[in-house]
Amino acid sequence: MIRCFATLLLASLGSIAFAATTTWDGKYSTERIDVTVVYFVPSDRVALPDWRDRVDYYCRRIEQFHRREFGTQSVMKANVHPEPLVSESDTATLRRGDANAIYYRTLSEVERRIGFGRKDDDTFPILLVLSDINWRALDDFYRLHPDADGTLQFEGNLNNGQHFPGAASGGSRASYISRSGVGRGLVSGDGWRVPYRGSDCVIYHEGCGHTVGLPHPEPQNGSVMSVGQYRGWINQSWLDKEQKLRMNWQPETIPPTSQMELFDAFSALPEPMVPKPGEPVQLKLQWPDDAKVKSFRVRVQTAIDGAWVEIPQAWDNDAPEFASVGRFDRPTPVSYRIDAQLESGATAELWGYLQVRSDPNTPPQPMALSKDLFVSPGTAVSNAPIDKWPQGEVDLLDKLEVEKCWTAGEWKLVDGVLESNKAFGVRIQLPYTPPEEYRMTVIVEPLDEINALLLGQRSGENRFMTLLNFRTGDTWLSALENVGGRNVGNETTFKGKCLVENQLSEVIVTVRKSGVQVEVDGHTTIDWKGDRSALSIGDYWSTPDKTKLVLGSYNCRYRFHRVSILPL
Repeated sequence: MIRCFATLLLASLGSIAFAATTTWDGKYSTERIDVTVVYFVPSDRVALPDWRDRVDYYCRRIEQFHRREFGTQSVMKANVHPEPLVSESDTATLRRGDANAIYYRTLSEVERRIGFGRKDDDTFPILLVLSDINWRALDDFYRLHPDADGTLQFEGNLNNGQHFPGAASGGSRASYISRSGVGRGLVSGDGWRVPYRGSDCVIYHEGCGHTVGLPHPEPQNGSVMSVGQYRGWINQSWLDKEQKLRMNWQPETIPPTSQMELFDAFSALPEPMVPKPGEPVQLKLQWPDDAKVKSFRVRVQTAIDGAWVEIPQAWDNDAPEFASVGRFDRPTPVSYRIDAQLESGATAELWGYLQVRSDPNTPPQPMALSKDLFVSPGTAVSNAPIDKWPQGEVDLLDKLEVEKCWTAGEWKLVDGVLESNKAFGVRIQLPYTPPEEYRMTVIVEPLDEINALLLGQRSGENRFMTLLNFRTGDTWLSALENVGGRNVGNETTFKGKCLVENQLSEVIVTVRKSGVQVEVDGHTTIDWKGDRSALSIGDYWSTPDKTKLVLGSYNCRYRFHRVSILPL
């Protein structure tokens, strides 16, 4: 049975009003959580025909789990964007860079296009994007990826014949942005498109856990914020009591309902776990005690974009012990879904996955190759990130030769990632002259106790610096330097910490003839309008070529995962 953390209260106490639950840092109320769920499809792909069924299923699962864990103290509602959001970019463009880059690229586009952000009400907003692709090439239905020579290799979490999420090519990520009061999560295709056992845990872990600041508990356990996704469905997991108490949750007695008892108890595991072609396949069912089943429906699917086929069921007792899945004439992946209703009115829905194999150690092979597995004749496929950018976007780290650049301090470029040393006035002049109007995107990671990051810009004939997180005492300042001859402290100055040690952030600087806007993780930090002739750069940060862009740091090492320019 799932652990329900509650204390017995005397009936005479009556109803008790609890203080609102909060985010991990206590800054925002989570009494009401509004999760906006978006199905995101690259421009060169087609949405799954049953995408809404899949997304709605996961939304119902995480809502039930949250209700069981928090009762009425925190109410979470998942709202599905009505249509698939077709990206402005194709698969290759979205996959450019590492798993962090695809996270920021995807979330930034979705956030911009649907207008996501905090509202005037008291709800805590979360943006949860379910992507149709993984960070790298992976057919998540067959669980295969192409090697460098085009050979198909199994990639997935397989334990004693059971399939769990967690392929290396996945790339799910999430963040709680305290200064903006929002959460943003990305679940890659491997985490949700195919209903492995534990996929619903991934949805909650990324979409409702990390997005309110919840960390991984130590030591590891079977909770949803730890390794629950590798052990079972979300109804077989839990949230640690200690974590909930930190969020201002108060133990309470919650009367049991037949609906919650069914949610807790119901499971359906394949038997045998790895069937052979022609062998009958069943699902071993678990019900609450004394359950009386009114209706029971089983459907299966052998292609991710194929039809669901209903398998007729019959049973003699109050509740069936097994469900028939049928026989399969060849090795194949199989997704299954179950809908049940009890005489009490309680309902259950559960999705799962298995593979029919001729040999337990040999995964089934597709009869037709999906986009992720197709190899053009004479072309080797690599599972490395693909070097392709949006049309007109320039990758400033691509082919950068640090030894040929003017530098102050020590700089190194390893596997496409640029890193500065910790010293004062460290900078590198990039071999690029920007156009009059442009957008600079930087994915950056501070490696030490936070101090200043500097991005040297140019507007017309005027150079200036975007200064972020300059530390003075217990305060962090950000500003454009210089404006009207004044450095930090001028009218563009923003007070507050906008970067976090050892955490990636996306910085976007948009330079127009009419002004400069700076965003950090979707939060507008600086929005200056004025005559660009007022912009200038101090001698301390100057470099020899006044037409070039500059990266700089001040008493803090920084790692630059992406630096790009998009002409506007």
